Amino acid sequence: MKKYIIILILIFQFSSAQTAFEKGNQLYQKENYTEAINNYESVLASGKHSADLYFNLGNCYYKLHKVAPAVYNYEKAVQLNPNDDEIRTNLDFARKMTIDDIKVVPKVGFSKWIEDFTSSYYYDTWAWIAVVLAFVFLTFFAGYYLSGTAFKKRIFFSGMFFIFLGIVISVASGIYEKNRISSEKPAIIFAETASVKGEPKATSPETILLHEGTKVYVLESIANWKKIQLTDETTGWISEDALKEL
Repeated sequence: MKKYIIILILIFQFSSAQTAFEKGNQLYQKENYTEAINNYESVLASGKHSADLYFNLGNCYYKLHKVAPAVYNYEKAVQLNPNDDEIRTNLDFARKMTIDDIKVVPKVGFSKWIEDFTSSYYYDTWAWIAVVLAFVFLTFFAGYYLSGTAFKKRIFFSGMFFIFLGIVISVASGIYEKNRISSEKPAIIFAETASVKGEPKATSPETILLHEGTKVYVLESIANWKKIQLTDETTGWISEDALKEL
């Protein structure tokens, strides 16, 4: 009985989230961006999230000229769907609203090639690719086992080899991408202005002044301070209240 109750609760939660998402879309079309945000945020509060949801949230905040939330939600959407050109285009538009113009130090070498390849999909997507390939592998194995001729067996065996290689690559890419995202710890500055200091204390001299919407990377945490690195590889300490991790 409890099992059926849990299933009904999950169905109700999914239905409610879907309704809130659709209502948010309708409100967005009517240019009621604040109410649309409330509906989208209620979906997030229910534990549901997707690239489309973050993309729509980013659009609402962009229309309201709220730089940091717009950049933050577009970045979340890119994490889940890195190959979507529309999301990346809107993210570029949102970044143009930021004040800070910090150069990006390009990565080079083999590690750059690996990162470009693995980041083409979110790690959950790599996992699903591996699952699909595993089912295809079983199909080819059945074909190999049931084949009556040596020629067909060779075809199925060759197919199994390449599919197995694909499974290994997918699993390895998913693990690498998950570890990369966890280790990078990107964050967006949400404070209108944020002082970056040389040491994790309020009395330390200011080295840089950042503004909302700027992307940084969290290196470590001490008390209420975060050590961050900018895209130009400059480092410093900032109050944890000034940013929001992705």
